[in-house]
Amino acid sequence: QVQLVESGGGLVQPGGSLRLSCTASGLTLEDYAIGWFRRVPGSLHRVVVSCISGGNCSISYADSVKDRFTISRDNAKNTVLLQMNSLKPEDTAVYSCAGEFEGSGSSRPIDYDFWGQGTQVTVSS
Repeated sequence: QVQLVESGGGLVQPGGSLRLSCTASGLTLEDYAIGWFRRVPGSLHRVVVSCISGGNCSISYADSVKDRFTISRDNAKNTVLLQMNSLKPEDTAVYSCAGEFEGSGSSRPIDYDFWGQGTQVTVSS
């Protein structure tokens, strides 16, 4: 059974950091593009950053997170990490990871084959 499980969300003060994990089971994560998306109530998923299949993690789609968020892949642990620094209240959302077989790190949610359940990130003082 193919599954993605996110963890690491929580409540953090503005300026703080969190590290989210997306751990895969039932697949070889390296064969998949992995995207991190976020969603606030009443809106659609918006891409944050993504990794293309084969290991390269260098794609960022959201200007608002550049120089603050870093995505990395640990193939040995079948995990993709999202390090979030200098968090702002506007970063508050449910963060989800998604996988696309042999993908190119698309920004479009519809291109992804399966999703994790999401983890809540709340930035508030």
